[in-house]
Amino acid sequence: MTKNNNETPIYSKLYENEKYFKEKIGMGTSFDIGVRKITILDTEVHIYFLNGLCDTQFIIELMKEMVELNISEKQQHVVTKDLIENRLTHQQVSKSKTLDEAVDQLLSGLIIIMMEGEGEAIVVDVRSYPGRSPQEPDTEKVVRGARDGYTENLIENTALTRRRIRDERLRNEILQVGERSKTDVCISYIQDVADPKLVKKLRDELNAIDIDGIPMADKTIEEFLVHQGMNPFPLVRYTERPDVVASHLLEGHVVVMVDTSPSVIITPTTYFHHVQHAEEYRQTPLVGAFLRWVRFIGMIASLYLLPLWLLFVLEPSLLPENLKFIGPNEVTKIPIFVQILFAELGVDMLRMAAIHTPTPLSTAMGLIAAVLIGQIAIDVGLFVPEVILYVAASAIGSFATPSYELGIANKIIRILLLIAVVIFKAPGFVVAATIIMLLMIRIRSLDTPYLWPFIPFNAKALMQIIVRVSVPLTKKRPSIVKPQQSQKQPN
Repeated sequence: MTKNNNETPIYSKLYENEKYFKEKIGMGTSFDIGVRKITILDTEVHIYFLNGLCDTQFIIELMKEMVELNISEKQQHVVTKDLIENRLTHQQVSKSKTLDEAVDQLLSGLIIIMMEGEGEAIVVDVRSYPGRSPQEPDTEKVVRGARDGYTENLIENTALTRRRIRDERLRNEILQVGERSKTDVCISYIQDVADPKLVKKLRDELNAIDIDGIPMADKTIEEFLVHQGMNPFPLVRYTERPDVVASHLLEGHVVVMVDTSPSVIITPTTYFHHVQHAEEYRQTPLVGAFLRWVRFIGMIASLYLLPLWLLFVLEPSLLPENLKFIGPNEVTKIPIFVQILFAELGVDMLRMAAIHTPTPLSTAMGLIAAVLIGQIAIDVGLFVPEVILYVAASAIGSFATPSYELGIANKIIRILLLIAVVIFKAPGFVVAATIIMLLMIRIRSLDTPYLWPFIPFNAKALMQIIVRVSVPLTKKRPSIVKPQQSQKQPN
């Protein structure tokens, strides 16, 4: 966001500053913007605040300190800015010279202290944003491990990261995005590890964002950063776990946090970053590798199981003799492809209904959908049992995908493969799968090859994806992030 060079300086007359606040931010009209006027040593002082984002107790304590100047400084006839600033018992006190800057800080939850005859304002950070306490994210639960997760408070989120990385080289740069929303956005990285070019690129992209506001927070930021277009595959990784963010920061990734969102953007990422889960690193290497392979099998099933089954139904001659049992045993008037589309639509409707249904009722809703609707649909001949079986197996594979965004993308690819199979049979499946692979090869997320380390090929890195390698054996950072220090465990 570009700054306006014609910023209004703070007036030395308080009534002019008050008039500016009334015209600019509607003080007097908006009930949550207030001012407290006090007199200290015959000098008028105004304290501007925003109800709801300030800690009232801190403001009261600061006012007590200032009012006590009337007793302790009896010989002082004129109050000075330095005198008041010295009495403010708070660790975050700064100054502002323009009314535009003071407005931005006031609307962010800081208090503004102005004095008659002074062309500067004192700014005190007494923010206390409403929010929830850190708790384990619903989509990234682990059996063993930390139960804290990011919240909608940016300050808490950076603190959760600092708790895990107490390196003096960890940097948290804060920017404001949105001409009207002025949302705080933080770029986090380790200074001597992360690629400076990537940090600069992200900083420039964020500063170049020209928009009224970003009420959708991180998702809006992502669309400005990666310019995704019609590509369904996620180009950045989202997480709400501080331990996952800390691991990526130590590898050389750069993290973007947006105030009001518990999801954190990790860059740069490849396709294989979306297939890993924290649970794999909370178990022994062998168990972690087993869990990873189970996820891989689920993801492959979510992509290819249903299109392949439809292909064998349409062309039974492709099946060997010992697999002739594959395919529906009943003949229905509704084409199999239409049944699959209806079943897929039903699964999506069930997922949406589960999201919008209160928790005490979600179990009952699932039983109604699975037992009553599913069974009755089979009994009346709307679906053959095999359709329900394979659609359910594909849905389970999608739910087993660690990344929610990747699971939805795989579903879209599965539907495209189904359409190709029903139109062109076997050639359609082969050509469609090849085209999708070629398109994925062309994808670059922040100048990062999407299918690395498969294409371009890197044997050691690919082995660490296929098998969960023990942490003591992981001595180098991934080369794809272009770290300044390739050695992960210094001598």
